[in-house]
Amino acid sequence: MAINPPLLALAIGAFGIGVTEFTPMGMLPLIAGDLKTSIPAAGLVVSAYALGVQVGAPVMTLAAARVPRRRLLVGLMAIFTLGNLLAAVADSYAMLVVARLVTALNHGAFFGIGSVVAAGIVPPEHRAAAVASMFSGLTVATIGGVPLAAWIGEMLGWRAAFWGIAGVGVVAMLALRLALPELKVEARDDMRAELRVLGRGPVLAALALTVVGASAMFTVFTYIVPILRTETGATTPFITAMLMLFGVGLTIGNWLGGKLADRSVDGTIIGSLVGLVAALALFAWGMRLEGGAALLILLWGVASFALVPPLQMRVMEKAGGAPNLASAMNIGAFNLGNAIGAAVGGGVIDAGLGYTTVPLAGAALAALGLVFLLWLRRDGRVRATAAASCG
Repeated sequence: MAINPPLLALAIGAFGIGVTEFTPMGMLPLIAGDLKTSIPAAGLVVSAYALGVQVGAPVMTLAAARVPRRRLLVGLMAIFTLGNLLAAVADSYAMLVVARLVTALNHGAFFGIGSVVAAGIVPPEHRAAAVASMFSGLTVATIGGVPLAAWIGEMLGWRAAFWGIAGVGVVAMLALRLALPELKVEARDDMRAELRVLGRGPVLAALALTVVGASAMFTVFTYIVPILRTETGATTPFITAMLMLFGVGLTIGNWLGGKLADRSVDGTIIGSLVGLVAALALFAWGMRLEGGAALLILLWGVASFALVPPLQMRVMEKAGGAPNLASAMNIGAFNLGNAIGAAVGGGVIDAGLGYTTVPLAGAALAALGLVFLLWLRRDGRVRATAAASCG
């Protein structure tokens, strides 16, 4: 599917957000050492960002419900830029946490509203692929942006990485202003309709599924650098290469998930969760060998982001005619899973169970998501049968 200018502008914004979201995970030892805290405590910076997304998604979406979409998306990237500038000048752990919270305020609303915009500018049969095109900026960030930021952090200090990310924010603001048409808010997009939709059982179930699926990925990814250093005995160049390889896997998975979700949303989610369980379970065994670790990191990336387009589409479909808040909340749900995953992984490490147990915890969460989806599908069939019988 060809990338048109509006989709490209949205992808640039997604690239910047992806870099700022994932960069701290590759610099946890640097941040912990500089701010004189432990690696699990530094991991809470990741959780702070994720929780900021969870709060910012509904607040920003509802507060800007009547703002034209182009102006809103540019404004959200301005918040992104400010937050990264604050992180660049942070001289304490508390200030870094505040900076990450500010940065996170834009995240959910940008991806949520951006998904609706992307799906609305293409034919219906390409909606999932259009959403995947926007999210491709996020996956490209993991291939090039995050490893580059990690390298800059090693060479120039972790604050320098955030200066560079703030520069990406300025570029994204210009791209969105120049490429997006003046998209007005439709009359039906009002706060009360959005809140009513968000309270529907199927929408809440779809959001819960996103939380569980995302937590499986971030249980391991939050601590991937210390895992590779401790268990694989990896050097900095190998770790950088693995971060890039993981990004390649995310990119493949995002493209594959978008293509397959246009055929079957739930089928794509089921297949991705099965792949995620297998990849993480095997990674617990294969992480000690560089070749095995590399192959499994690639497969883990593919399975992780093959989930994203169908999960986003599932929420948008269940939300019906008022998708903006539900779509933004799904991004918040993804980042709530980020926070839960970081906490689960940190808990496993603090409990003295070892780094090899962390992928098993992630696999267990993915299996939980699979069971939950199968139960939702079975419950839906039972309800449909009962309704048909009553009819």
